[in-house]
Amino acid sequence: MKYAIIADIHANLEALQVVLEDTKNEKCTHYACLGDVVGYNANPKECLNIIRSMGMPCVKGNHDEYCSSETDLEGFNPHAAEAVNWTRHQLTEEDHQWLRDLKYTRLAASFSIVHATLDGPQRWGYVFDKLAAAASFTYQNTSVCFFGHTHVPVAFIRDTVVRGGTYSKFKIEAGRKYFVNVGSVGQSRDGVAKATYVIYDLDEGSIELRRLDYDIPKTQAKIRTAGLPERLAERLAHGR
Repeated sequence: MKYAIIADIHANLEALQVVLEDTKNEKCTHYACLGDVVGYNANPKECLNIIRSMGMPCVKGNHDEYCSSETDLEGFNPHAAEAVNWTRHQLTEEDHQWLRDLKYTRLAASFSIVHATLDGPQRWGYVFDKLAAAASFTYQNTSVCFFGHTHVPVAFIRDTVVRGGTYSKFKIEAGRKYFVNVGSVGQSRDGVAKATYVIYDLDEGSIELRRLDYDIPKTQAKIRTAGLPERLAERLAHGR
């Protein structure tokens, strides 16, 4: 059984299509989504329709929550706030309801999924270091939990202590817990301007990070045509 674990699509249709094509080539049999299907980029409805039609386990991200509510955006990054307001008007009430109905955490097969943290999934905290990961490990009841939100792939491991670092592929070892960020499909922030996701091979007991090229100029052109902030287009080429 091979799971494709995807996160932070952020309405980037070109990146999502490339990822899904790669999952077929890699013979993935199942899928799970860690949230933020929408926000930032110019194809929120198309991406939402794809994820919803595939029927995969999906948890709620902060942009999914903001884009499906009337939450006041005071204090938001102005570029993010503009994208949220624009996205709200691209989605139907049925789309809004689907996003609102998403849970903050879920179990998929033998592993768990969350967008941000396990210790306060609705507070949208960021896990960049071992201290923040340790707080989530306290609430982790499975050997493996996948998360997103930071757009930076990193694997934290707890045995006697919590360790963390970048990864490309590694094996799951008995007696340890793994809290793994799968990177972002649609808006890389670790300096690698590619669509990123993870394959979790349950039979092999391995987790592999996949990095894929996609048509960044096409996504950028859509952002500009939609009238979204130029910064959202520019950052895609730099992975920042």
